[in-house]
Amino acid sequence: MEKNMIQQVMTAPGEIIFREVPIPKPEAGQVLIKIQRIGICGSDIHVYHGKHPFTSYPVTQGHEVSGEVAALGEGVETFAVGQKVTIEPQVFCGHCHPCTHGKYNLCEELKVMGFQTTGTASQYFAVDASKVTPLPDAMSYEEGAMIEPLAVAVHAVRRAGDVSGQKIAVIGAGPIGNLVAQAAKGMGAAQVMVSDISDYRLRLAEECGADFTVNTAKKEFNDAITENFGPDKADVIYDCAGNNTTINQAIRSARKGSMIILVAVFAGMANADLAVLNDHELDLNTTMMYRHEDYVKAIELVNAGKVALKPLMSKVFPFAQYKQAYEYIDNNRETSMKILIDVQR
Repeated sequence: MEKNMIQQVMTAPGEIIFREVPIPKPEAGQVLIKIQRIGICGSDIHVYHGKHPFTSYPVTQGHEVSGEVAALGEGVETFAVGQKVTIEPQVFCGHCHPCTHGKYNLCEELKVMGFQTTGTASQYFAVDASKVTPLPDAMSYEEGAMIEPLAVAVHAVRRAGDVSGQKIAVIGAGPIGNLVAQAAKGMGAAQVMVSDISDYRLRLAEECGADFTVNTAKKEFNDAITENFGPDKADVIYDCAGNNTTINQAIRSARKGSMIILVAVFAGMANADLAVLNDHELDLNTTMMYRHEDYVKAIELVNAGKVALKPLMSKVFPFAQYKQAYEYIDNNRETSMKILIDVQR
């Protein structure tokens, strides 16, 4: 194996360089992974534009990732060289109340690779074996890099409990909204309605199995939810857009006594109709990232053909064109769903 590798570094908003650094040696309990694909998500875009509140520069990005095992540190026996894997990018303390009660995704000192600590945007990456999850041999590297956002969706769906047989409304047809809709159907929901103001993204939601779609620039959300689900409306509404318009659509259209789950990172301070929320005894719930069991379920859903990831893959850029990938997203906002980086090309 060569001694050095290329690593991406965002030195400032909109500025990306590549540097040559030594390939890390896996320490005891670690796995060295040859990184294959990296996905770019909305939070990465915020970093690119200098709008992420919890990320400073310089930073090496990359948290949606797939690769293959290149070497094993001492004591690692659960993986094999050449095995296809993904990485869970949370770095948690292990001793705070959430961590000691099984909720390490809510760690009081939580860091995420690519934001508050070094990400995977290098040709090789050494990581604790506990953060590595095996992928099926037949799964593509592109699909493997999308298990992370799918795990976000799985965790969000599970926040409502068992959705089997339920009617689900999803506000926002971007990548996460699309995946929430697919995960809900894959986990037993009877019907799913997706809303957005983009006909392109709504067509994609239909292609991926949504039962109903509505463009809320043309039709009222409340009218659509009643028309498609009947007078009992939805059992759960997921807000995957995260703004004052969408959270109030959810509150004012929810069946009394039902549940709303905020999935999106909210855009600024909320101005929500809490009087209606209170009067209708609505459960307003939230969701934060995922845990290992959500990764396992995400892989299971893809492997079983219950979630389609390929329709969401918009374009793949070579590693050296990381900045061009962001420029492409900026110039193709509506039609860019999942942009991927091929680290080995």
